[in-house]
Amino acid sequence: MKLFSKIIAVFSFASLLLVACNKDTALPTYTTGVSPVLSSSVSSVAATAADSSKTAITFSWTNPKYANSDSATNKYVLELDSTGRNFSKSVKWTINGSTSKSFTAKALNDVLLAQGFKFNVAYDIDVRVTSSYANNNDLKVSNVVKVNVKPYKINPKITPPTNLYIVGGASDFGWANSSTINVAEAFAQLDETTFAGVFNLAGGSEYLILPVKGDWSQKYAVPNNGVSGIANGGDFNYYTSGGDNFKSPTTAGLYLITMDFQIGKFTVVPYTGPTLPTDLFMVGDATPASWGNPASGPSVQPLTRLNSCVWQMPTIAITGSKEYLVLPVAGSWSNKYSVADKTLPGLSAGGTFGYNLNDNFPGPAVSGNYQFELNFATAKFKATKL
Repeated sequence: MKLFSKIIAVFSFASLLLVACNKDTALPTYTTGVSPVLSSSVSSVAATAADSSKTAITFSWTNPKYANSDSATNKYVLELDSTGRNFSKSVKWTINGSTSKSFTAKALNDVLLAQGFKFNVAYDIDVRVTSSYANNNDLKVSNVVKVNVKPYKINPKITPPTNLYIVGGASDFGWANSSTINVAEAFAQLDETTFAGVFNLAGGSEYLILPVKGDWSQKYAVPNNGVSGIANGGDFNYYTSGGDNFKSPTTAGLYLITMDFQIGKFTVVPYTGPTLPTDLFMVGDATPASWGNPASGPSVQPLTRLNSCVWQMPTIAITGSKEYLVLPVAGSWSNKYSVADKTLPGLSAGGTFGYNLNDNFPGPAVSGNYQFELNFATAKFKATKL
């Protein structure tokens, strides 16, 4: 009898457990949201510096209709990138709750310049927004909105100099810093705020960059040369005292140094342009001396070296619709500076050149006096009618 009572008790307990389990409610389910629809207040922005504090553009998007009761917790990521890059280098902003974001002209301009856009040049940008719950669940990507933008010019971070020179143990010129100028020490000015030079650098050494040769009272240097990777580039500043010397890369060799005064940044990269010459000479039937190519004498047509990377023929009489070459050694045909394809439209006025390429330079169609220039920092040449 006792055994039977125990069996009844066990079955009764199991039944209670089963009933308790059956009373559990099902977990809630939620419907997914919908992709937000993005729009822009304007289709183009061409602001000026005077507009810097004004709202230039506002991006708005529809509610993705998530199942949460508080849409203020929704997360949105707005992205902007140059058209054609598929957002591979996009700038992003995270917005919580709000379904719009406005930019002043200055804020937008700063973003565009950071993307590498040039002043007063129109670009197309792509913008999109991605929505989600606060925990990033249920990501929904919007349509892409295209906007045409034109960055306006702002004052450079560092006032550009008139001239620029390298000095130091890492250079071929040492620390002597004589006021006598060797053109090979000088940088070329590429535009209003950018200078570049091609220099042979000793590995793991130091140098400075000066606006006035022979003067130690002013210099361009780095705030801290102990920063990782500083030999390859970073921030620089103008100093009358203090600052650290630039560090040269570990491996010795020819390097292209670029100083961007607009943003206060410099870069140092191995030089990969056309072979840097010591001298240059012009020959060809577009020139007065034609194709004679003497090793010396009055008909040799040398170019003048202006700095570490630019050679120039200040003036030369050109016969229209003829051709020419530039040689590193007068009287020798072994090597030459030339172009890959002389038939390219507009190439007679300037373009890309290289070392021992296929074609002669095409001369201008119109006869007259021209200034001719080769820049080895950019691998570009130009022929300007005087």
